[in-house]
Amino acid sequence: MRRITKLAGAMLLMGASAASSGAELNLKLEIPRLDVAEYHRPYVAVWVENQDQSTAAQLAVWYQTDSKKEDGTQWLKDLRQWWRRGGRELQMPVDGVTGATRPVGAHVLTYKGSDKQLATLAPGKYNVVVEATREVGGRELLRLPFEWPGTQKQTATAQGKTELGAITLNVTP
Repeated sequence: MRRITKLAGAMLLMGASAASSGAELNLKLEIPRLDVAEYHRPYVAVWVENQDQSTAAQLAVWYQTDSKKEDGTQWLKDLRQWWRRGGRELQMPVDGVTGATRPVGAHVLTYKGSDKQLATLAPGKYNVVVEATREVGGRELLRLPFEWPGTQKQTATAQGKTELGAITLNVTP
């Protein structure tokens, strides 16, 4: 029992040192312009997953928030992987995580190690997952591997084919 307590304490200290070390995660994601008859902005979810694909942190969820038309939360389940990996357990909206859908173009998300999304992230290997789905459109999911907090700058890129464009992840220690 004492050994487990010491191990847990050491893990907490390592996580705290990652947060205080100034580590930062920057994600640039592009929503492409599509030449379609009926265009709707995509719902997008961004999260950090462990190596076993369980959710380690929720970073962003963009969905329809215009209450004049309808409650967009009913369509969040169309972000299938995110929904199954923990989205259904969240009470919307989530402060600092949820927001309105974004227009075509490049969008940057920046998180410091001390931000609530990453503050409890233990050192280790993870993936940033970006999932997008669009009404009268398609669905796409991309994974970008990284190590947190890392000992040197890390860059990972992925290129979407339909609902997502170029995605770049930069992690600095």
